[in-house]
Amino acid sequence: MPRTSNNRSRPRRLVLASPSACSPSRQPGFDFTGQIRRVCEDMANRLVELQHINMSRMAIGFCQARKPVAHGLQAALTPMRFERGQRYTVRRDQTFTVQQIVDESGREFLYLLTFYLPRFLNLPFGEKLVTILHELWHISPCFDGDLRRHEGRCYIHTASEREYDVAMEKLAKKWLACRPSPAIYAFLRESFDSLRSKHGRVFGTRIPAPKLIPCVASEVSALTSDTPAD
Repeated sequence: MPRTSNNRSRPRRLVLASPSACSPSRQPGFDFTGQIRRVCEDMANRLVELQHINMSRMAIGFCQARKPVAHGLQAALTPMRFERGQRYTVRRDQTFTVQQIVDESGREFLYLLTFYLPRFLNLPFGEKLVTILHELWHISPCFDGDLRRHEGRCYIHTASEREYDVAMEKLAKKWLACRPSPAIYAFLRESFDSLRSKHGRVFGTRIPAPKLIPCVASEVSALTSDTPAD
């Protein structure tokens, strides 16, 4: 979930190029975010469990891992709205909204998927697939900017995160059984250093983490009357 900002002057929108312009770049080097988008698009197209996902409303970026260690965060999904797709929430009597990420036409991205490099690329191939599916599975079946919510206290991963990962392993095998083009995912069989050695550099889109921004009453009224996620 986005962190709180007390700065009311912070820009309400971050503008990115539209996903149609985010195919792998022709710039020298390896375009990680362009290539990982192709993998996510293929998974969403082939797996019925993910066909509620509209990748044109997904922003994808990367962050550099702060420490060169194998353990730690590999990827993260940030929902751009609150429970049931609401645009605002109330915390300690203060109303907040999320700093929006939009494309060049002003269309809102409903989720931000971030990968931590080089850590993610140094995982074994199978774990990379599980990590991607793990994050995509968090997306609400309603695709309304909220997370998929399970029953009980552990509403994100259910009571057993290990069972969650086993389910994602099965989904990864199912995707591979659909025989996607190896050209889409071949890079996932390589490490960060291998890709950098082969292509000269690894680059991609960096997207600042969206913040929670305090709202005044008039802004809340505008948010509640705004258009739905679809």
